[in-house]
Amino acid sequence: MDGRLGSAAMRRLILAIWLLSVAACAEFRQAPGVVAHPTTDWRQVATESDRKRLREWRTSFVDALKAARAAGHAADIAREGPLLDPDAALGGERIPNGTYRCRVIKLGAKSQGLLNYIAYPAFTCRIRQQGQLQGFAKVGGSQRQVGLVFPGDALRQVFLGTLVLGDEQRAMQYGIDADRDVAGYVERIGPNRWGLLMPQPHFESMSDVLELVPSA
Repeated sequence: MDGRLGSAAMRRLILAIWLLSVAACAEFRQAPGVVAHPTTDWRQVATESDRKRLREWRTSFVDALKAARAAGHAADIAREGPLLDPDAALGGERIPNGTYRCRVIKLGAKSQGLLNYIAYPAFTCRIRQQGQLQGFAKVGGSQRQVGLVFPGDALRQVFLGTLVLGDEQRAMQYGIDADRDVAGYVERIGPNRWGLLMPQPHFESMSDVLELVPSA
């Protein structure tokens, strides 16, 4: 094959790859958000793994708190009040749409060498109406939850979504990569104070708790 033919073949290959990438992006943008087929019934969306995590949320939370207290963080836990109380949910209303100050607390080390308690500074989270559901997105930080908030029971709503890491610009769709899937409960724990409890996250900790306070 001469040089001109080689260059032409290379150009065709590059064009084909570009067309495929454009098609993939178009398909992603046309999808109705992180959850490909949203419905008001979260059980029709949740993976079996996440159903299990949600069923076992209280055990996971209590075990994570025990690990953190054993590591010397009893005072830190007490300082957070209802945010780190498994029985603090007040119910009564869904979380309002709006902009929130949100901060994550990680409880219980998933493996040796990791911290049993770490509280991160506040970032920004946004909740917006998305059809019959609410869309949730943590805007800043190296780990950003993005997904949907579903109706739950009298005490809690259900969150299903994925984790965006580092400098990634887009969230992958829920259910594609189990390690990125996030499941949790949104609960009201006081006047203008909410918590998103995420049991058994796949990275670092035994339970993650995200505090949500409306921005002034």
